[in-house]
Amino acid sequence: MAGTDDSVDDDPLYVLTAALLTPARFPAVLGDDYPEACAALSLEPYDRGYGLVMGQDGEGARWTVVVDDVSLVAVAIASWDCGMEYDLSPGERTVVCALPGWPVALSVHAPGLPAPHDPAPEPGSEEDGDWPVLTPPDIESWGPAQRRLGADEIALQWASWRERLAGTPTAEPKPPDRMELPKPPDGAKPPSTGDKAARKSAARPGDTAKNTGEKPTPAGHPGIRRVLQELHGYLDKAPPLGRVRSSFAPGDARTLRADGPGWSFVARTDDMAFVLLDAEPGEVLPIGRGTELPALLTALDDMAVRPT
Repeated sequence: MAGTDDSVDDDPLYVLTAALLTPARFPAVLGDDYPEACAALSLEPYDRGYGLVMGQDGEGARWTVVVDDVSLVAVAIASWDCGMEYDLSPGERTVVCALPGWPVALSVHAPGLPAPHDPAPEPGSEEDGDWPVLTPPDIESWGPAQRRLGADEIALQWASWRERLAGTPTAEPKPPDRMELPKPPDGAKPPSTGDKAARKSAARPGDTAKNTGEKPTPAGHPGIRRVLQELHGYLDKAPPLGRVRSSFAPGDARTLRADGPGWSFVARTDDMAFVLLDAEPGEVLPIGRGTELPALLTALDDMAVRPT
């Protein structure tokens, strides 16, 4: 991808990818909702949001440049997703700040530059403790960031996950199997928003996920009961902005993503849902459509934040 004439400390930034940080769409690694994601980058949660431009300076160091021209970044991402070239060159006046490091893992780097590495601290910043370098989550551990990334991957690969379960969207499914998120192959990095190369290396549930043989039912699993109760609570009292998000899905359906303390939820409004829990590392718990889930999904979609 193209570089930009704007600079980080008067050094050109060679753009590798970008992501949106808006109420309806933000990197899941940063938080359960939009204000939490902004706080992770020490940004004010303005309703309009931000664009995150990730690249390398002339020495190969990683930088994340925050800009307020959300439309420009959105057009660039859409073009790249369609396989088109787009020269993302934010104007100097649109730059909010430049942060050392990348908040997500990227599998690409700028040609002709040293391998991506953390930039050296500015003079005096280490002593002041004012040089927090952004780093992606550790793929060897399990926690809120990994749980949210897993839910995002299910949303991206919905058809693959859905094919592993019997039944149809309108049928009462049999008690679902507990599934596991497959581990990335050795040396692979987790996917990140806007990084198509990383997405290609993401886990393929239909190929490698294993069935543990356990047969929990939605009504009997305490974690699922808690998630459903908290989702109903979101209908009674609005959660922080971005906790429930609705995005495009094939046909007339919508894809729903919701998060809460210790859990992530992904569903299709015309189908079923999946839950991931901090307390159950790497496991994916399906929720059959049944008779009550459709009404909950419709209500959540009505109150969810949507991309503009």
